[in-house]
Amino acid sequence: MKAEVISVGTELLLGQIVNTDAQIISDILAPLGIDMYYHTTVGDNENRLGEVFECALNRSDLVFTTGGLGPTMDDVTKETVAKKLSLKLKLNQKELENIEKIFERSGRSMPPGNVKQALFPQESQVIPNKNGTAPGAIVEKEGTIVVILPGPPRELQPMMIETIVPFLQEKTAGRKSVIKSRVLKLCGIGESAAEEAIKDLILDQTNPTIAPLAGSEVTFRITAKASSEQSAQRLIKTLEDKVRERLFDHVYGCDEDTLESVIGAYLKKRKMSLVTAESCTGGIIASRITSIPGSSSYFDRGYVCYSNQSKKELLGVSEEILSEHGAVSKETALAMAQGARESNGAQIALSVTGIAGPSGGTEDKPVGLIWFGLSTPDNEETISRIYGGNRMRIRSRAAQFALQMLWDYLRRKDAL
Repeated sequence: MKAEVISVGTELLLGQIVNTDAQIISDILAPLGIDMYYHTTVGDNENRLGEVFECALNRSDLVFTTGGLGPTMDDVTKETVAKKLSLKLKLNQKELENIEKIFERSGRSMPPGNVKQALFPQESQVIPNKNGTAPGAIVEKEGTIVVILPGPPRELQPMMIETIVPFLQEKTAGRKSVIKSRVLKLCGIGESAAEEAIKDLILDQTNPTIAPLAGSEVTFRITAKASSEQSAQRLIKTLEDKVRERLFDHVYGCDEDTLESVIGAYLKKRKMSLVTAESCTGGIIASRITSIPGSSSYFDRGYVCYSNQSKKELLGVSEEILSEHGAVSKETALAMAQGARESNGAQIALSVTGIAGPSGGTEDKPVGLIWFGLSTPDNEETISRIYGGNRMRIRSRAAQFALQMLWDYLRRKDAL
C-alpha cells in the first residue's frame, strides 16, 4: 500500500508553525508495513489543494489530509475532497450535538460557523475527536482510501492510534509486513567521503536500502521491509555489518545514541573520570556531558575559564605561556587540560580555547580558530580547527569536535 500526506495550512508554508503531522503519521504507519512516498504542503486555497489532491489520488492508495477542518471560510479540506470524489457533504447530527456540548461545557454558545465541522462526505466513516471540535473522516472510493484529519498534533495523534491503526490493520490483514529502520551515526568524516566509501551499497537500492540523512552530523538510515520485525532486523544487520566494516573508524553509535551518551557509557563501565576546561565554549561541553543520567559517576566538575586570569588561577596556566603564545594556542590548550586533570585527579581532561567572534581575530589567528587539548596519564594531544559561521555555530561545532576527539581517543585506547 502506497501512502502520502497532504498537509493543509498557509501557516505551514509561512514557517509560522512546524509541520509535525506528517512525521507522526509516517512513524505510525511504518510498523504496519505501509510505504510513505510523498509529503506535500499546500496553503488554504481550494484550487491549489484540489490540484494536489487530484495528483495524490492518481498515484497513491492511501491519502491523508491534515488541517483545514476549522469553522472559517478558508477551511476547505472536506469541501475539496468531496468535490474531487464527486460526493456531497452531509450533516452528521450526532457529531453536531457533540460539538455543541463542547461549547456548552465551556459556557459558550456555538457560533453558526462551527456547523460546517459536522459536515462530511457521503458514506464516510467519522473519526471522533476527543480533544477538539473537528472530527475526521475515512472515505473509500474506487480502491483509494482518504483519511481526513485535523491539524493540531494533540488531536491528530490519538485519532491515528485509536481509529486509523485498527482500521488499517484490518485492511492489510493477510498481507502483513513491517518497515524498520536503523540510523547509523558517524563522526570524524565528511558526508561526501562517507558516501564514497559505501557508494555501491547506496546505489544498490533493493531491500534493505540505505540513504544519508540531513542533519548536524553524518548519519545513514538503513530501512528494511519484511513480513516480521525479526526478519527486518536481520536484513538491516546484514547491511549494517557491511557499512561498519568500511567505516569502522567513524561509526560511533546508532538511533538514539549521542557522542556524550556513548562516551559516558564507556567511562562508567571502565570506572574512569573526566574533567573539562572550557574557554570559548563557555560550558557547552560540560552541559552535554551532564545531560546524560548518571553522569555524576564519571564527571565531577568542569571549569569555565574565559579570562586569562581565571586560566592562571584555576588551571595553573603560566603567565609565560599566555604571554609568549597567547590564550588561543596549542600550548595554552595543553596547559589547560593538564591543569584541570592535575587539580581534579581525573584520568582524562578535555580542554578547548579559541576565537568565537565576531571580533577578536587577527591574520595569524582568525575568527573561528579553536585549539583542543586532551590529557591523560599516558597520552597528551592537541589539535586545531578553523570553523566558519556565526558565534553560536562556531561554539557548537567546537563542542562537537571536542567530544569527537575524546571518543576517538577512547576508541583507539580500547575499542568502544
